[in-house]
Amino acid sequence: MFKNYIRIAWRNLVKRKVFTAINILGLAIGFGSSVLIYLFLSYHLSFDNFHANSDRIYRMVTEEHRDFVGYDPSVPPAFAKTFREDYDYAEKVAKIVFQDGFVLDSEKNGEVDKFKQSVAFVEEDFFKIFNYPLLDGSNNVSLSAPNTAIITENIAQKMYGKTAVVGETFILENDKAIQITGVLKNLPKTTFLNTEVFISFQNLKDFFEFAATENWNGITTNLECFSLLKPNQNIDHIETALLELPKKHRPKTKNKHIYKLQPLSIMHFDPLYGGLDPVLLWVFGIIGLFLVVIACINFINISTAQAFYRSKEIGVRKVLGSFKHHLFWQFLSETFVISLFAILIGLGLAILFLPSFNDLFQIELSIAHLLNIRFLGFLILVLSLVSFLSGSYPGILMSRIVPVLALKGKLSHNDTGGNTTRKILVVAQFAISITLIAATLIISRQIDYAINTDLGFDKESIVMVDIPEEIEPVQLQGLKERFNQIPGVQSTTACLSSPGGADSNWGTNLKYHNRPEREEFNIGIKAGDVDFINTFEIPLVAGRNFFKNDSLSEVLVNEKLAQKLGLASSEELLGKKIDANGGGVKATIVGVVKDFHSSDFTEDIIPIFIGAKNNWYSELAFKINMHDTKSTLNQIEKVWTDAFSNYIYEYHFLDERVAQQYEAEQRYLSLSKVFSALAILIGCLGLYGLILFFVGQRTKEIGIRKVLGSNVGNILALFTADFFKLILIAGVFATPIAWYLMEQWLQGYTYRTEIHWWVFAFAILSIMVITLLTISYQTLKVAVASPVKSLRTE
Repeated sequence: MFKNYIRIAWRNLVKRKVFTAINILGLAIGFGSSVLIYLFLSYHLSFDNFHANSDRIYRMVTEEHRDFVGYDPSVPPAFAKTFREDYDYAEKVAKIVFQDGFVLDSEKNGEVDKFKQSVAFVEEDFFKIFNYPLLDGSNNVSLSAPNTAIITENIAQKMYGKTAVVGETFILENDKAIQITGVLKNLPKTTFLNTEVFISFQNLKDFFEFAATENWNGITTNLECFSLLKPNQNIDHIETALLELPKKHRPKTKNKHIYKLQPLSIMHFDPLYGGLDPVLLWVFGIIGLFLVVIACINFINISTAQAFYRSKEIGVRKVLGSFKHHLFWQFLSETFVISLFAILIGLGLAILFLPSFNDLFQIELSIAHLLNIRFLGFLILVLSLVSFLSGSYPGILMSRIVPVLALKGKLSHNDTGGNTTRKILVVAQFAISITLIAATLIISRQIDYAINTDLGFDKESIVMVDIPEEIEPVQLQGLKERFNQIPGVQSTTACLSSPGGADSNWGTNLKYHNRPEREEFNIGIKAGDVDFINTFEIPLVAGRNFFKNDSLSEVLVNEKLAQKLGLASSEELLGKKIDANGGGVKATIVGVVKDFHSSDFTEDIIPIFIGAKNNWYSELAFKINMHDTKSTLNQIEKVWTDAFSNYIYEYHFLDERVAQQYEAEQRYLSLSKVFSALAILIGCLGLYGLILFFVGQRTKEIGIRKVLGSNVGNILALFTADFFKLILIAGVFATPIAWYLMEQWLQGYTYRTEIHWWVFAFAILSIMVITLLTISYQTLKVAVASPVKSLRTE
């Protein structure tokens, strides 16, 4: 029986080639998109799930309570030792400290090569908590001795051209000889680690003293602490017990800490601590569902539209003895055949566009990720659901056709599905497309607002170059003078980092003037020399710039500090003393600068002080003339290389660095554009199929209208008017939905664009124009035809 259903289904589909092709192409695009989204979701859901005992691995994090609640994916450096020795909850506790931009020297083929590489300083138990196996398959990682390291096979190949490198030595930061004691297999892409060089924790004190000490007075996000808990631990009980630690070790500070345990399974999905917002995965999944739903709507609309012409076939089948369930399964078989072809073509489209998808999201998915039982189950589920949902409604409608009316030709369109159902489904299609277009426009406007709005400092024509931390003040001053002699360099400043950027904020406590207690809020430190505000063009609003000095005795602050302190004006700050960084900074406020954005637009402007302290500098910033950029950059590189021959020269334009803060949003924007285009394309295929049906149905009517004096414009309006009404109805439904969704998304931004009415009007108008273009060809084709030919059409 089933074989007979399939054979008849194939004949019917071949008979109606155009409609079959439209249905298959629409479903294929929907299927292909859903496959890519499935891969994307599977990729993110598989992060760090390969470790043994992963359900017992936790990261220790901090909730900071001051004038607002902050979240740090870290704890004070002393926490690990205390948790390990004073509590009995964990089998293993280990710290890891990430550091960027270290220079590694290795010898390959008799030549010394230099590499700039991120590294991690790890305690030995780290690799007993996590399962990152060595190349030999064992987990015998040894980092107990100082000046030892393990690297991945990828780094081994890069440094030495081979993987058998145990016992080899490389030079770290032109100073420390580090011996390789193990080679790890290449790390999976689905892990939180973003470095491939791991050095003994005992070497950390030479590069980051604060993180290496047993200190309770601060937090650096470079340091992360992990624990492998003993079985059957109560997390709430542990967190309650940890409440005593701040009282014991931080009794006087107003920055109250609450230490929490974050499961490894949610690290990747916890936006409070820098993870991916899980809402994004839901959005992707829903968009993928929408695309398949739109394709199913096309199928249902076209199938029910054709039901009128297949009514005699149904009547004959019923007269010859077919029951309702026979007819139902017959039409379901046709849907299955179409869906099967569509899913195969969709799979091909997904594979074809997979490289572009990988480039967009900076991930590495391959066809190999499709070769598993789980994906096969996904395909079977999608195929079954689409076949049933798309085919069941037309099948039910056709099986209910009364054979007598069908054979006498007395059926109306309401008897075969009616126009109401089709209109509802078309409205749903239009509503989804309008929502996606409006969302794309609003996301685009927010990104444009964030990148192009005045940040309070100059980010154009600024070049940032790293400098070694151990540079002497005299050498630095002489170097600046050499750079300033380059014709294209307008000014140069030494600084810790630029005024704004994800890596530029360093917060500390503050005691203001003669107030008896420290403030509840933190203040951000911007280390920069006397040329800092001139190079970045940060305006002074009161007082003066600090004088050139070797000690940090004078500082500049921003207007926000006066606001946080409750002062009437910024001038009241001038001449006042501040005590910051736990007493490490004691200086006089000599000037107030205009507020500037030290972070992205998701965060509010914070109080800032700018001061000169030589051992805090890690970058040089150049304001350059862009008329001869290449020559200027080459001269900067020559001077820099002459001064630091043992280091690697790299430069970045500041405006590009600022734009990188919105890299994730840029990707989502690109994806929303693609999905909007696909939704519109699938919808257009459905509209084209419907207009083919309607034109064929009303050919004689068009001929009569032309004979009675109608012109081409009247005929075109006849077909477009109904569709435009449906678009307007869809706009009424889509506008509040799109507004609510985008309003929720924009809540994540402290500084944001406004949602204007014209965004929704533009989305609706766009769908109208696209609809007009879609249906105009077939409509005009009939409208310009000879009415005699139209009237002869059967």
